[in-house]
Amino acid sequence: MSTIWKPSVTVAAIIERNKRFLMVEEETNEGIRINQPAGHLDPNESLEQAVIRETLEETAHDFTPTALIGTYLSRYISPKTGEDVTYLRFAFTGDVGQQHDRALDTGILRSMWMSYNEILNAEHIHRSPLVLQCIDDYLRGKRAPLSLLFTHPSVL
Repeated sequence: MSTIWKPSVTVAAIIERNKRFLMVEEETNEGIRINQPAGHLDPNESLEQAVIRETLEETAHDFTPTALIGTYLSRYISPKTGEDVTYLRFAFTGDVGQQHDRALDTGILRSMWMSYNEILNAEHIHRSPLVLQCIDDYLRGKRAPLSLLFTHPSVL
């Protein structure tokens, strides 16, 4: 019997305010890790809807995506479980809005604003190498218009 391969599609929000980035501290199978607000694309939503939802669920902040920073293909093999997963990540930047008084998503310990140096010093606990790659691409000014993304109405 053959195995069907399919990558996990994820989104991430790269949000900067006053030279600090909105990050989350989360529990994972490998322990506590640092990540951007990020997560999986759910059925019947666009990539933009997914990043808005994930940012709200993980940080309690409203988020309006304004540009695509990049798309990233990566493979991750868990050192503890041996699980082999390929991720296709879409990283967005945009405007952060109101913070709501609401519980954070399961597994999210807290959201926090971190300087680039603090993020760099915590590299050993990043959720993946894409955490720093996406921030570096953001700081390099990489931006693509959201008009590059198309969601067929049958998906929604």
